[in-house]
Amino acid sequence: MSITGIVVSSGIAFGQALHLNLHHEKIDYRVIAKSQIPFEIQKLKKAFELQKQHLLQGLTKLEPNTSHFDLIEADILLLEDEELVNQIEEAITTLQIRAAVAIERIFTYQASELEQLDDPYLANRAQDMLCLSNRLIARLNGAQHLDVSQLKRDTIIFAHDLTPAEFAMLPLEHITGLVLNTGGITSHTAILARSAGIPALLSCQYDQANIKNGAQVVLNAIDGELVIEPTSQRHAQLMQLMQQDVERKQQLLTLKDLPTETLDGHCVSLLANVGSLNEISHLADVGAEGIGLFRTEFMLMNTSTLPDEKTQYHFYCDALHLMEGKTFTIRTLDVGADKELPCLTPLIEDNPALGIRGIRYSLANPELFKTQMKAILRAANHGAIRLMFPMINQVEELEALLELIDECKLELVEEEKGFGQLSYGIVVETPAAVLNLSSMLPLLDFISLGTNDLTQYTMAADRTNPSLTKTYPSLSPAVLQLIKSAVDLAKENNIRVSLCGELGSDPKVAPLLVGMGIDELSVNLSSLLEVKSGLRDISYQTCLTLAKHALKIKRIEELDLYINGFK
Repeated sequence: MSITGIVVSSGIAFGQALHLNLHHEKIDYRVIAKSQIPFEIQKLKKAFELQKQHLLQGLTKLEPNTSHFDLIEADILLLEDEELVNQIEEAITTLQIRAAVAIERIFTYQASELEQLDDPYLANRAQDMLCLSNRLIARLNGAQHLDVSQLKRDTIIFAHDLTPAEFAMLPLEHITGLVLNTGGITSHTAILARSAGIPALLSCQYDQANIKNGAQVVLNAIDGELVIEPTSQRHAQLMQLMQQDVERKQQLLTLKDLPTETLDGHCVSLLANVGSLNEISHLADVGAEGIGLFRTEFMLMNTSTLPDEKTQYHFYCDALHLMEGKTFTIRTLDVGADKELPCLTPLIEDNPALGIRGIRYSLANPELFKTQMKAILRAANHGAIRLMFPMINQVEELEALLELIDECKLELVEEEKGFGQLSYGIVVETPAAVLNLSSMLPLLDFISLGTNDLTQYTMAADRTNPSLTKTYPSLSPAVLQLIKSAVDLAKENNIRVSLCGELGSDPKVAPLLVGMGIDELSVNLSSLLEVKSGLRDISYQTCLTLAKHALKIKRIEELDLYINGFK
C-alpha cells in the first residue's frame, strides 16, 4: 500500500513508523462562571511557562545563529510577548471563556494575518503559530511531550505538524525520514528538513492508512510516495533506488567547482536564496556564485526592538566578509503591515493580501526604510552590493524610494560616514509590474522575477494552499507569457534579468527559463547542484527550442507534460 504527498526534501528513507501526535481533550467552548476566570488565567500562565522551558531546553542542544536556533528563539519571544498574553487574558475575562478557547481564538487570528504575507517563508510562520497554539492547549490539558531521545533504531516520524523546537530535539542520527499531514514546500519544517538532509513528505494524508507504531515503512521522497509494509520485491526496488540516489548526490558534488554552462558554452549565473549568515557560510559547499536574494526581514524575527543602523551595518559587513567578493543581492524589508513581528506594530486591514506590504510598508514607514538604507550604503563602501525592492508596481513608487536613498546619502555626508554606490533592481512579482516595466527600466541596473508571487497575483490563487498549487502552478502559460514579456523588455534596454522564485529551483524547468532569456537563476541551496547538472547536460540551442515550443502551449496540463517529457 502507498500514499502520496508533497516532496520537500528528497531522498529515500527506511525505518519503523513512530507517531508523535499530541492527544488532548476536546476544547470546551461553553461560557464559564466569573469565579472560574482567575483559575483559567493561572492555567494560562502555567502553560506558557512550561512551553517556554521546553523551548529553552531545545536551545541548549543547538548552535547559535542557525536556522533551528533562530526559529525557536522566535517562539520564545512570542511566549514572552506581554501584549499577546494580555489579549488572551482579556478574552478569558470579557468573553468568559476557558484559556484553551482564548488561546485558539487569538492565535488563529494572528495566524490568519500572517498567512497573507508576500514572503512565503515568513508567511509560513502562521503554521508555526498554530503548532505553538496546539502545544499550549495540550499543556493546559496535561499532555506531555513524547521523549524520543532514547530511540535506537532507524525511525520515520509521523505527525500532524512539527514545531521548530520539536524538530531540533529529534535524535537525527536515528531519524531517517519525516511525514506530516500539513505543510508545503516553503514551510519552516521543509526548510529544516532540507537543511538536515532528511527525506520529508508533507501534506500527506496518512490517517486512513491506520499505520501502527513499529510498522515498517519506506519514504520515497523522490517520487512523493509513502510505502507501507512493502513486499520483499518492492523493498529491493526501493533499496536500489536509494543507492542510485546516494550515488547521484555524490556525483553532483563533483560539479561544485565547475562553471554553469551549457554544452555549447552558454554561461548562466547560478546564485542562492538565503536568509541568514549561517546559510551564507554554506555557499561554497555547493559552489554558488553568490546571492541572488538575501531576505533581510529574517533579522526581525528574533528581536523585540528594531535593529539600529549600527547593528544592521555590522550585519551586512559580516555578510560581505563571508561572500568573499561574490555577487551579493539584498532585498529590502519585505513585510506586511499586519506582520506579527515583535518589533513592528501591526495595522488592521480588511484585505491584507492586497494591503500595505513590501515596498508600500517601507514608503509608509520612511524612517524604518532609511535606517536600513544608510546601513546598506555604508556596507557598500566595503564591497559591491545589489539592492532590489519588493512589490514595486509603478514608477512613482520607484522614484519615491530613490529620493529617500538620496536623502540618506546627504545625511551620511553630513555625519561624515563613508558609503559606496549601489546597483538597483526590482522584484517583478505582479502583472502590473510587468505592464509598467518600460517606465521603470531607465532607473534600474537589473530586474529579478519573483515567480512565487507573480503566480499568486496572476492566477488569484494562494500559493501556500496545497489544494490550489497543482491547479494553479507557476509553470503555466499565463505566467510564462508574463515572464517572457518582462525578459524581452529588459533585453531591449540592456538590463540583466534574474529569477528568484521556486520555479528556478526545478532542474526540468531551468533550461526553459534560460531559453527564454534569463541571465541568472537564484535558487535554494539544496537545489543548486541539480540545476547546475541539468544546465550542463543540455545545449543552449536546445533551450531556445524548448522555450519557443513551450510559449506556444495554451493548456497547463499540456505544458507540464511537455516540460517533464522533454529529452
